[in-house]
Amino acid sequence: MELGSVVEFLENKTILVSGVTGFVAKAALRFQNEVLAKDVFNVLKEKWGTRLNSFISEKITFVPGDISSEDLGLKDSNLKEELWNELDIMVNSAAITKFDERYDVAFGINTLGVIHLVNFAKKCVKLKVFVHVSTAYVAGERTGLILENPLDGASGLDFDAEMKVIDQKLNELKTKGAPQKEITLFMKNLGTERAKLHGWPNTYVFTKTMGEMLMQQSKENLSLVIIRPTVVSGTYKEPFPGWVEDLKTINTLFVASAQGNLPCLVGETKIIMDVIPVDMVVNAMIVAMVAHAKQPSDANIYHVGSSLRNPVTLVSILDYGFVYFTKKPWINKQGKPVKVSKIILFSSIASFHGYMQIRYLLPLKGLQVANTVFHNFFKGVYNDLRKKVKFVMRVVEIYKPYFYFNGIFDDTNTEKLRMTARGSRTETDLFYFDPDSIEWRDYFMNTHIPGVEKLLQQKRSFPKTKVFRSGHVPSDKTITDRVMPMTFIQSSRMGNTHFPVSHRDKTYFQRQRLSKMTLNVLRNQIGAAPICCWKPMSGIYAL
Repeated sequence: MELGSVVEFLENKTILVSGVTGFVAKAALRFQNEVLAKDVFNVLKEKWGTRLNSFISEKITFVPGDISSEDLGLKDSNLKEELWNELDIMVNSAAITKFDERYDVAFGINTLGVIHLVNFAKKCVKLKVFVHVSTAYVAGERTGLILENPLDGASGLDFDAEMKVIDQKLNELKTKGAPQKEITLFMKNLGTERAKLHGWPNTYVFTKTMGEMLMQQSKENLSLVIIRPTVVSGTYKEPFPGWVEDLKTINTLFVASAQGNLPCLVGETKIIMDVIPVDMVVNAMIVAMVAHAKQPSDANIYHVGSSLRNPVTLVSILDYGFVYFTKKPWINKQGKPVKVSKIILFSSIASFHGYMQIRYLLPLKGLQVANTVFHNFFKGVYNDLRKKVKFVMRVVEIYKPYFYFNGIFDDTNTEKLRMTARGSRTETDLFYFDPDSIEWRDYFMNTHIPGVEKLLQQKRSFPKTKVFRSGHVPSDKTITDRVMPMTFIQSSRMGNTHFPVSHRDKTYFQRQRLSKMTLNVLRNQIGAAPICCWKPMSGIYAL
């Protein structure tokens, strides 16, 4: 197949992007305080200066949509017709990425949301291609070479049965008058339980798997591209090296190591951590979009990762963090450098628990007794140690499946796409996605970890304002005054409870009129996944 120029293809195209507050889509769109204030847009700010806002207003429109509803929650019939008539491309990167999110919440976005987007796409008369961002870990807990194959009928999963389980459990809890906090905890545990029952490590990948399966089954004549990235890390080059969006996954390891909070982990020494920079994921999406808009086919699935062509081990990643923070130690709140030590890696869960019992849990019990005798004289030491133990156990529980993951992701389709791009007029210098070009030590030591450190410094300097706790039902006035309108709510954050609120933001929020539906959505901690429409050569529409 012949790709040609990506830039030329994108001219005069109207693109709908869902999930604009997520990590991958953040490099594409969002607005003002939540988006343009991010460092990732510094290059754009330098180029356009005072004209940036007018440039953005010409290109982007935000739409207060809800992918968990039919027709994306759009009530304006004229707007729906306009989108159906104008859209050339749809990109779905909306997802609940929290591993242990409430099952009903994750299911609503990661599974139901995908079907609603596909059904909407099938009504678009000009649509050339639909790009869906999945995850390589829909493969489940497998070993060996994992091919870029469809998931139709994977492991006998029954979408309707899972939906009935969710509805039944919610009805039971509501019938007995369970408080919101109890419902939230139960639904989180239910998601993990159902995922592990069917062979997936957590609620996130389980619901993403069901969404991808249903998408493949219902796409009909839609030209569908499925991108399956592995562990997404900070930018390799663009818009500048080392932009990091959050402190999750491998970033958790670096932060905890720097602060002296992660003395040990579980995992096999030879385990490969399949890491891929976010700009390579985005570039692969764009090139695949162009390829299949011109030449659609049945199985357009791409693993975007590094484990096959340029693997890096968990041990190496941990060592990079140790060396970096030994040379450049983190300064704690007391202004003192934190002395780091090598993280001990236990090959079995039993040996890990044995170590934790002797090294931390027994001293913790001793401190508890001492506090009783000496009237809480060691309360500070006890609380610090207890917090550290709880954190280590939590990290191990969440990431354990990945520290023992023995699969290698085949990227034959992705390599064919790379080769085609190189032989065409494609701007491969701009749209690069070859993991073989990465020198991992240099990338982590000089690009990624400094990016993590910078973000950590920013979060310490500008802590988020706590608005309400998970399970707490705020008044209508609290929500209207202090929480973003639906257009800008990120579903995956609703379980977290922290929202940045400046005086200017609050004034803006007070001008918004939130519908009763939105207020109910917030109370249930389910935020509508935002949608935006990108029109490179004309105006922008927002849901």
